[in-house]
Amino acid sequence: MSDVPGATQLGQQTALPASPEEADLERVANPHPGTDYVARFTAPEFTSLCPVTGQPDFAHIVIDYVPGEWLVESKSLKLYLGSFRNHGAFHEDCTIAIAKRLADLLKPKWLRIGGYWYPRGGIPIDVFWQTGDVPQGVWLPDQGVPAYRGRG
Repeated sequence: MSDVPGATQLGQQTALPASPEEADLERVANPHPGTDYVARFTAPEFTSLCPVTGQPDFAHIVIDYVPGEWLVESKSLKLYLGSFRNHGAFHEDCTIAIAKRLADLLKPKWLRIGGYWYPRGGIPIDVFWQTGDVPQGVWLPDQGVPAYRGRG
């Protein structure tokens, strides 16, 4: 058991959840709730399955958020994102489901997600979503993922 309140998986051997619905996404207290800053998580090897063909889909997921009272616990986020590996859903569904689950859990001041998907059938499908306007005075760097030209 973790010494961090709200983090039951941290420091424990934890199996990859079988699905996003079964994943236990956890939050911990923000030590600087009165300071607006951006926290970024990047998952450059995100995978899911095409719900029609069962073929793997690959994406570079970038999550930026300005925390309020809560931070996402990073190990639980890694396990949650990994749980999509055997999950069949379209690119749009995966990207928006991740964003909405984080927004519901954290109640951040602001959150955005960029789902930069590698091509299937010759067409990359990139999906972007955010909760609203960026808080004033927050430095927001570019997500750093190149426009599609082989992604690198």
